[in-house]
Amino acid sequence: MEIVSIGGGPAGLYAALLMKKADPAHRITVLERNQPDDTFGFGVVFSDATLENFREADEETYREITGHFAHWDDIAIHIRGRVHNSTGHGFSGLSRRTLLQILQRRAEALGVELRYQHEAVDFESIRKGADLLLGADGVNSAIRTQWSSHFEPEIDWRPNRFVWLGTTKPFDAFTFYFKENEAGLWRVHAYRYEEGSSTFILECTEDTWRKAGMEHAPESKTVAYAEDLFAEELEGHRLITNRSLWRQFPTISCKHWSYENVVLLGDAVHTAHFSIGSGTKLAMEDAIDLQRALVRHSDQREALQAYQEARQSTVDSIQRAAQVSLEWFENTERYMPLDPLQFSFSLLTRSLRITHENLKRRDPAFVEKVDALVAERSASALGQAVPVPTPPPIFNRLRLRELELDNRVVVSPMCQYSAEDGAVNDWHLVHLGSRALGGAGLVIAEMTDVSSEGRITPGCAGMYQREHVPAWRRITDFVHRYSPAKIGLQLAHAGRKGSTKLPWQGTDVPLDTGNWPLLAASAIPYGPGNQVPRAMDESDMKRVQADFVRAAEMAEEAGFDLVELHMAHGYLLASFLSPLTNHRTDGFGGSLDHRMRFPLEVFRAMRAVWPASKPMSVRISATDWAPGGTTVEDAIALAQALRDAGVDIVDVSSGQTDPESRPVYGRLYQTPFAERIKQEVGLPVMTVGNISSFEDANSIIAAGRADLCVLARAHLYDPYWTRHAAQELGYPLEWPDQYKSLTRYTPRFKS
Repeated sequence: MEIVSIGGGPAGLYAALLMKKADPAHRITVLERNQPDDTFGFGVVFSDATLENFREADEETYREITGHFAHWDDIAIHIRGRVHNSTGHGFSGLSRRTLLQILQRRAEALGVELRYQHEAVDFESIRKGADLLLGADGVNSAIRTQWSSHFEPEIDWRPNRFVWLGTTKPFDAFTFYFKENEAGLWRVHAYRYEEGSSTFILECTEDTWRKAGMEHAPESKTVAYAEDLFAEELEGHRLITNRSLWRQFPTISCKHWSYENVVLLGDAVHTAHFSIGSGTKLAMEDAIDLQRALVRHSDQREALQAYQEARQSTVDSIQRAAQVSLEWFENTERYMPLDPLQFSFSLLTRSLRITHENLKRRDPAFVEKVDALVAERSASALGQAVPVPTPPPIFNRLRLRELELDNRVVVSPMCQYSAEDGAVNDWHLVHLGSRALGGAGLVIAEMTDVSSEGRITPGCAGMYQREHVPAWRRITDFVHRYSPAKIGLQLAHAGRKGSTKLPWQGTDVPLDTGNWPLLAASAIPYGPGNQVPRAMDESDMKRVQADFVRAAEMAEEAGFDLVELHMAHGYLLASFLSPLTNHRTDGFGGSLDHRMRFPLEVFRAMRAVWPASKPMSVRISATDWAPGGTTVEDAIALAQALRDAGVDIVDVSSGQTDPESRPVYGRLYQTPFAERIKQEVGLPVMTVGNISSFEDANSIIAAGRADLCVLARAHLYDPYWTRHAAQELGYPLEWPDQYKSLTRYTPRFKS
């Protein structure tokens, strides 16, 4: 097979040598426009977990790479004159030039032809003359550009500015500096990659970059400025340049990784921000999986498709982590008010790949300090003594007005579609009662509609008839009598998403018979098969507002501890908030202030009748996940308006406004929205969405990302999720008297 690689970086060289090793008959050529020792940057980083894959692929290359490693276990975080160290992280640094030399030697020894200072131009001719063309030419890939209509790349140029420098200072740990001057906040990512040599990446916002006069700065001015700013930290060592120009990081992803006999790998097809140090790792693992796919599949097109399938989920996962990490560094100014210890914990867990429990296994002493800080602050806010022993973060108490929650775990509102004309029954008693017994601090009953025409389905719960009150009271009395949990009620109106079948009969499908008329901000159906709602006039608004007020008064009669107003997920109030669903031209449409007007009027009217001693929450959609829809900035403005109107906590969700929306799902994918609202608005927040483990929940609370963690499916799967989490964490909760024999029970899951 005739194979040509455009690009002689780690991806191209490693792919070439692996393919040559797999079949010495292959004729492989690497074309690189630079000289052999010409490279951007100084050092590369590998985690210990990465290395076994390299060993299996080529033992000789693995031994030489690891023989040149500078290894460290510690991360040191310098902020506001304090240093917090965390150990047990297991990273290795290596000179990028040394890595290239190792790969070059190994490739040549196997018979790969390396051509340097070779500027390939006619890619189509190269493609036609080769059996396989590798696009390994990096971030600015000419191969990707040549056939961009086939690869369908997306490139997101991030706003922060960074410059890649070197230094002779031998860092003993992976070191972060956060330092402010008159221009703004500067971040440094520094690590040693060989004896006497370290990488020193300087990063800042564009505003800081401009204020510092770096916009047109040559390398010499950049170095002089950085050496002066970090003179104390550098301790007399100098900074070194190597094409050290200020750059912006491009997040690159491609829909297709191959075209005909052309395949992309490394930075040409995907990038991961340097803050998680995975770019070179991804490139070399691409090479491994590409070579394996070509060996396993005799048909080349099948092999190239198998290569993408093998890599896609891993790359997507790393890119999601990298995105969260880079956003943390883009917005570090938001985190500066945190206590330096909590700031450090937030940094270490920023990408969500390291959790509270994972960090505890690596560095128990560090996590012990974090847990003590969280417990001390929680107890101080309550005017209480710090519990002994120190509780895990999610088992700290929280007060909202006069409501005190035993812990930070919330059972999410989950529609059961089992009511009869809005009346709840034994199913709801068992469903909610068992989860209250399960240990959660707060149980929020399912979306409960304020009128019969406000229901999603005929099976939805309601609070609009007098008989609904005692039915709900039966449940709240059970919760209060038999558990320490508190119980809330989520009140809503389905709007244009109403009058549909039960989900197991067809999600969002209109009823065959007995449909009721729908209301919305504008006469826009939810989907092409749904009813067209009537655009509300002011008399409709007055009537609906009165329905919400009546439901709030009935919720108080029914014994609920908290009421949550549903302004999310495309239901009636959300239809006013989103420009996708609000096309009004009166005082309730147009600008965000006008779109918020009716939902805020409803909230204020409810707050006026809801007892002052009891809290109110509001669920909002932080983004519609659709072009032209609501944004996080809109959600922040809404949260500010709700704060001023007297809300106590905001329940931050997203999406479900438009059936064509495309959420970016992933672990804790909505938590960054909640965190931003908490930071910028100064309100307590609940976070919901793909939280399934106590490790994640503890990480969220310990880092200050949210005040309450709301779990849905985890509580469907295990009503006793909170008690089981406490047991696993060595902080068992006291069982009800009826269940105390469990203290003598040891569960066995295997014989």
